[in-house]
Amino acid sequence: MKYGVCSGSCPSGRYTSLNVRRLLRRARRDPGVLRDDTLWMCTTCYNCQERCPRGINIVDAILKLRTIAVHEGIMHDSHRKVSALLIEHGHAVPINEETMKKRKDIGLEPLPPTVHSYPKALEEVQTILRSCGFDELVSED
Repeated sequence: MKYGVCSGSCPSGRYTSLNVRRLLRRARRDPGVLRDDTLWMCTTCYNCQERCPRGINIVDAILKLRTIAVHEGIMHDSHRKVSALLIEHGHAVPINEETMKKRKDIGLEPLPPTVHSYPKALEEVQTILRSCGFDELVSED
């Protein structure tokens, strides 16, 4: 059985200190892993999980660790900012003028058929996020 295929197939690991195999091994013995920045470097592409010769649900484990961390008030700043964008705009990456222009240039409507085009849908997304406590969970307070 080949080991390390998971870490070797991680696109984030090529550019950051993320080593999913090391991270999960550490998580088994060290609760301090919840404060480790590498926990937030996974892009959830599932390459590691699909290629794991041992069938370990790596991404699922990372997401569970993140959930535990967030419930303990630990969240990477960039994820907190993305969460705030989701709450405010209904998208983690809201549309900007440049993107609207590009859309128009290629013959699309400037706004995609998402909450950008449907303010009522944005209200519904915000209601859902509030109803499950997401807004409070990710707030900096």
